[in-house]
Amino acid sequence: MVVGRCTGRQPREMADNPLPGPTRALIIQHMMKNAVEVHDLVVVRGGHEVLRHLDISIGGGVTGLLGPSGCGKSTLMRSLVGVQRLAGGAVSVFGQDAGSRPLRDRIGYVTQAASVYDDLTVGENLMFFARVLGVGRAEAEASLESVDLGPQRDQVVGRLSGGQRSRASLAVALLKKPDLLVLDEPTVGLDPVLRRDLWQLFHRLADDGAAVFVSSHVMDEADRCDRLLLMREGRIIADGSPSEIRQKTGADDIESAFLAIVAEDAS
Repeated sequence: MVVGRCTGRQPREMADNPLPGPTRALIIQHMMKNAVEVHDLVVVRGGHEVLRHLDISIGGGVTGLLGPSGCGKSTLMRSLVGVQRLAGGAVSVFGQDAGSRPLRDRIGYVTQAASVYDDLTVGENLMFFARVLGVGRAEAEASLESVDLGPQRDQVVGRLSGGQRSRASLAVALLKKPDLLVLDEPTVGLDPVLRRDLWQLFHRLADDGAAVFVSSHVMDEADRCDRLLLMREGRIIADGSPSEIRQKTGADDIESAFLAIVAEDAS
């Protein structure tokens, strides 16, 4: 999990004069239009195509990847950060091949399994990774507070709840303000208040210029995204804003829209 400096920050006049949400999201997405490019991506595991000839581009704002468990979400995210063997196609991030050395200081990656040391306290974990990444105590403290783990600073990670351990991993990923933040189901097991707070944090990071790519299998999180990719059986079956997808299918919610698209796809 490596992070780094951000090159896509908002113009200062944009930060000083906040725009309406939809307008701001469109501008941010334009600024980071080519953060990720995926062309004809194929991943095969056990003789089965897990990802089936995907073509995707990801820009700024918060892009959500929603779909049932086992549909290939984690495999796609692993492909973006360069830790997945590809059977075909190509993935580039900020114009570089995914996984290449120049990207290691620009991407934050949070897996479903917590990526912190269970036998260290939360604070000790943050300071350890801060030293590894070359950032100071101030950045570690800011990262800790951003995920609301200040009260748990002196608790051993192995004794935390699953949600708290996930937030500790997120704090590490935020240490150097990544240009691209890849989050694999970061809100699983969290109570509604913490889920709300994390989504607010994701949008603050996006407003600061990062491209945020977050997966979930919880359909009611769809409306928290600026852009939504619906995935099923290794394919992207819908791409657009939540309102666009609902309007296209005539559905009242994303779960109903997903089911309508699946039914249409099968006919």
